[in-house]
This record gives sequence, structure tokens and C-alpha cells, in this order.
Amino acid sequence: MASEDTTVNGTLEKASDLYKKYYLEYASYVILDRAVPSILDGLKPVQRRILTTMFKMNDGRFHKVASIVGETMKLHPHGDAAITDALVQLAQKNLLIEMQGNFGDPVTGDRAAASRYIEARLSKFALEVLFNHKTTEFQDSYDGRAKEPVVLPAKFPLALALGIEGIAVGLACKIFPHNFIELIDVSIAFLKRQDFELYPDFPTGGIADVSEYNEGLRGGRIRVRAKIEPVKRRQLAIREIPFGTTTSSLIDSIVGARDKGKIKFDRIEDHTAENVEILIRLSTGIKPDTMTNALYAFTDCETSLAPNSSIIENNRPEFLPVKELLRRSVKRTKALLKQELLIEKAELEEKWHMGSLEKIFIENRIYRDIEKCETWESIIETIRKGLKPFIKSLRRKVADEDIAKLTEIKIKRISRYDAFRANEYIKGLEDRRKQIQRNLKNLTQYSIKFYQALKDQYGEGRERKTELASFDRVVATQVAVASETLYVTRKDGFIGTSMKRDESLFKCSSLDDIIVFTRDGNMRVVKVANKVFVGKDIIHVAVFNKDDKSVYSMMYRDGKRGNVYAKRFRIGGVTREKVYTLTKGSPGSRVFFFSGDNTEAESPFVKVYHKPVPRLRNLEIPFNFAVFPMKSRGSQGNIVTKKIVQRVARASQEEDEVQPPEDPSAEQSTLDLEQFNH
Repeated sequence: MASEDTTVNGTLEKASDLYKKYYLEYASYVILDRAVPSILDGLKPVQRRILTTMFKMNDGRFHKVASIVGETMKLHPHGDAAITDALVQLAQKNLLIEMQGNFGDPVTGDRAAASRYIEARLSKFALEVLFNHKTTEFQDSYDGRAKEPVVLPAKFPLALALGIEGIAVGLACKIFPHNFIELIDVSIAFLKRQDFELYPDFPTGGIADVSEYNEGLRGGRIRVRAKIEPVKRRQLAIREIPFGTTTSSLIDSIVGARDKGKIKFDRIEDHTAENVEILIRLSTGIKPDTMTNALYAFTDCETSLAPNSSIIENNRPEFLPVKELLRRSVKRTKALLKQELLIEKAELEEKWHMGSLEKIFIENRIYRDIEKCETWESIIETIRKGLKPFIKSLRRKVADEDIAKLTEIKIKRISRYDAFRANEYIKGLEDRRKQIQRNLKNLTQYSIKFYQALKDQYGEGRERKTELASFDRVVATQVAVASETLYVTRKDGFIGTSMKRDESLFKCSSLDDIIVFTRDGNMRVVKVANKVFVGKDIIHVAVFNKDDKSVYSMMYRDGKRGNVYAKRFRIGGVTREKVYTLTKGSPGSRVFFFSGDNTEAESPFVKVYHKPVPRLRNLEIPFNFAVFPMKSRGSQGNIVTKKIVQRVARASQEEDEVQPPEDPSAEQSTLDLEQFNH
């Protein structure tokens, strides 16, 4: 199909070129107009359109969300469901929109009521920092029937305050929310040319490790934990949950971990109301500290979040660190404040000019000179002549439009004219103009005062919720509850947790690795399973840790009639399921003695018994493994004897030795099975 030609607008184009063109157009549309916020106001298009509509509808009272959504659809062509969800999520941030009714709860996961039952209006903060028609550039809406802002003149880093998440075509945006007060503090610090740090603050609280935050760029990561505290000897309480989870999803993950045998507790209860409270009743024998670590290891009580600070700048996506987003927001705020001051200054100049003209016009009774004028031109000329002696006191030329406004003054106003009040009015304009001039000269200090006023007026109750701390990763295998029993059939070579009719060994968890040694001198490490084959004639089974420091002692015969060797070794690193040969590898090799889980100072002492033959005087040899140096597991070891060995036994356990079954491949080779069963 890619090779077919298609006619578009009279031009012959390849289908592949059309697909590429349309795909790029669609991708650009989703990135620029739907999923990623603008660097100028920190808002996505749907959020900007919702706030613009609410500003147009603003009369100080609450409006039905359904009504707001209907009006917003005039600007946003994507259906009421998308607008409703965006409005609810924006309202739940508790910054720009005041709510009335059930807007749901992001902590518990409860959904909001239908849009016809809930109401909303703009907050005072939003009205102060978001809207100013005099500094707003407008554009046509999607159908050309209305006007909408290109961006709102936001004087606050909303992308950082709200937190933004969106998925576009080939691009994702994930900016975490930051603390309101801290954003103001670091904005002031930047204006004062001081260094600052900026880290997220999640509305759900919890504990966050931001050591790998990477200023919000790709590749960074934040680990967040629930706040868990013991309330009784056998009870834990979860007071705050990680960002991105809800109490329902958290409880589901905890119950799921118990069902998989990773943790163990008696019951869990959700008492969440205004504040989070999840109570966990521990099973007998489970320590609170151990259970807390297990919750972090196996449940959503600890999660990892990956930021991706992407933003739209000059109609293209950019990846900027959060500190740079803050700096640019402060610079834009400073520029907007300057623009507002300049606009107000120009308006004051105009008011002062017209106030002065009106004062001259009335106090010098110039209005009487136009009584005999018969044409409009003569009226304008007469007033201009009357003003001429006083023009020097004005700050700009008198235009015809100014004179026309003087003619519109009503007689009633002239008759009630108060010269004192007029002078006070003009003086007030002059004082305000001087103040604006001072603010323009000290714009940085003026910006600092602006931020400080926001903090004083709106900062109460917005203290940091998420505790910043550094914590180590919990190793799952170290906190897993040993709730499974491992069984073995030594002769057939199977181990597992479902073989309940066979020999039981020890308790283990489903995450443990098991190390197995067999009589032919092979070793392997396997994962705990219901039933798995590990090799016939098992002589030693234990839980294996990759950091295992245990010392193993082994004595084996090389081949069917070879020399007897002994060695001491540690396991070191292994690959799961791989078979490792601990002997020289000759066919028919046989292990006579094996001891595991010892320390370097606890090497065994054994006796080696030779098979009686003519002229052999020394039938037994005492052997101390401790006199031999530690070697690698792959070494062949040291020769103990070249004669035929009948059996090997611990020197202190000779009387309790258990004879193994006869080995048909050699002359009465025996094993210390009591050690194998260890």
C-alpha cells in the first residue's frame, strides 16, 4: 500500500508520504494542544480553557460543574467527559478552584459525584495571579466563534505547584507537585541571587528519598514510602500513603502479598476518614520492625516514581530541570509585574491629564465661551484658545479627542464642582504615579514584596506534607516471612514445598534460593518451587545467600579408583540453575565427607579409614581440615591418601556414625549421613 499513489488537492502524492504527514500533524497536535503544559503559564490547553470559562462566568457565586463544562465546550472540542475529569482533578489540587459538593478523594480513590450535583468557582488566589485582560493575548477558538487566551498571564509557577502528568505521541510529561510556600521562598531566593534547592511535596504525605531526583529530568527517580508506626505491641498503623497510590490500592497490595506468602498478619482494617488510618494486626511472633520492612519490600507501601520534566516552549517540547522552570517563571512574573505597572502608569497619566484639563476648563469658566458657537469646529477652536494659557502646566499636547471629552461634561457636574476635591484627586494620582515610578526603578524588590504578599495571604495551612529523608533499600529476601516448609527426597533428587509426604528440612520463604550438593560432587542453586529436580543422592541442602560467608569442607574420591582429595572453600557468586562440579570431574567420583555452614574457625576434624589389605599397617588417618588453606570452589584440593578408603567419619562422632547404602562402583565407600542430613 505504501507504493500506491493518491491524489490530494489535485496533487499526486505517495501514500507513505501522506501517512508520514498526517502522523506528524497528529503527533504535533497531541503534544502542543492536549498533553503537555506551556512554560508561560504552566497549564494544559484544557485547564486554561476551563479557567478562562470560569473567569467569564465569575460572579462570586458557585456554578454547577455541568454548566461550566457546557460553556467550556465552546472552546475545547473534546467532549464533556474529558472536561469534567480535568476540572475535578484541577479542583482536587485545592489551589485554583473552590469546591462545593462531593469532588471525590484522591487519597481513597473515591470518584466525584455527577457534574450536575457539584459546584465550583475560582479561588481568590486564581483571580489574583491568573487573569488580566490588559496583559493577555487572545486568539480565535477552534471554530472561530469566540476568543480564548493564547496563554494566561500567570504570575506563579503553576506547573510546579499543581504537578502535571500527560502522555502524548512519543512523549510523556510528569512534573511532580511542589510545596506552595517553598515555591515562594525559592522564588524570593532567586530574586535575591541566592542558591536554592527544590524538591517535590506530595499531597498524600509520606516519606520521600530525593537523592536521585535529578532535578525532575528523565533518568531521575524518587522513592516514596508510607508512614508506618507501631500503635500497640502487635499492631501497625499506616498514617500517610505514597503518592500515586490510594488507600484501596494499598490495602489490595498488602492482602496480595499475604496471599503469596511474602508477609504474614492476622487482619487489616481501614479506618480512613478525614485522615488516613490503616491498621494491621500482626501475627504471633512477627516483630513490628520486621513487618514494616516487609511492607516496604513487598507492597505498595514503597514505590518508585520517575519524573520527566517536559514543557512546551516556542511551540516545541523542551526538557528543562525544575529549577530552570522556576527561574523562568520568576522572570516572567517580574516581566508581567513591570508590564502591569507600565499600563497603570499610562492610565494614571491619562487620568491626570484629563483631570487637569477638566479643572482648567471648569475653574476658568471656559465652558461659557462656547455658548455662542454655532458649529462643532468653532466649539473646538474656542476651547483650544481658552486652554492655551494653561498648556505649559500639562504633560502632553491637547488632542481634539481631549477637547471632545470636555464638551461631554454635564452641567450638573459643573455646578457641583468642588475645587478642593479636584485638587486632592489630582494629588492622589501624582502620588500613585511616583510610587509606580519607584517600583519600576526597584522592580526586583517590588517582585519580592509581591511573592511575600502571596505567602502571607494564602500560605496558611499549606506547610510541607512529605517528609524528606534518606533510607536504604529493603532487600526482599532478608525480610520475607519463612512461611513455607521445604521437603526433600534424597535418593530421587527432588526438593520442593508441595512434597508433604517426604522428609521435611526447614522453613523458607518463596523468595529464597536453595543450594544443593549431591554425592557425585555437583552443586547447584535453585529457586524455591513446588517441586524441582536437583540431582540424585542429595547430601546437603540449605538456604543460599549471595553474600554467604560459610566455609564448606569436602573429601572426595577422584573417579572410581583414584586418589582421595580434601578441600575447604567458599561458594562465591553463582548462576541460578547452573550445575557446578566441585571434584576434578572424573566419571565415578564420589564424596566421602561433606560439612557446610561452618565458619573459618570451625573446620571439622575427621578420621579416614582405609580398607584392610595385606601389609597395610595404618588403617586410619586423623585429618584436620583447619590445617589446609582456603581455596576456590573449583580447585581440586589436596591429596589425603592414594589408598582405598572404606569410610570417613568425624572423630568425635565415630560411635554415632550411620552407615550409608553400599556403593556398587567402589569398595565399600561410606558417607557420614548424619552430616548430610544437617
